Amino acid sequence: MPPLIAEVSGDIVRALTLLGAGICMGFGAIGPGIGEGYAAGRACEGISRNPEKGDLITRTMLIGQAVSESTGIYSLVVALLLMFVV
Repeated sequence: MPPLIAEVSGDIVRALTLLGAGICMGFGAIGPGIGEGYAAGRACEGISRNPEKGDLITRTMLIGQAVSESTGIYSLVVALLLMFVV
């Protein structure tokens, strides 16, 4: 393959890799963002209905949010691998 074509194809691969990393983070951050917001809203509603159980509700909400955030972290790892390894 001539050097010019190799440079162009390498640039295209790099551009597509960065585009894929951006799409990965975009879709990977939507789910946890929506889920954590929904959980926080429902926890506030639960605490307002039953204030004496507020500590238990808050603790359970934070554990659930930490678990749902793991999918966002996985997408970050995939995006970083696409950016720096490929």
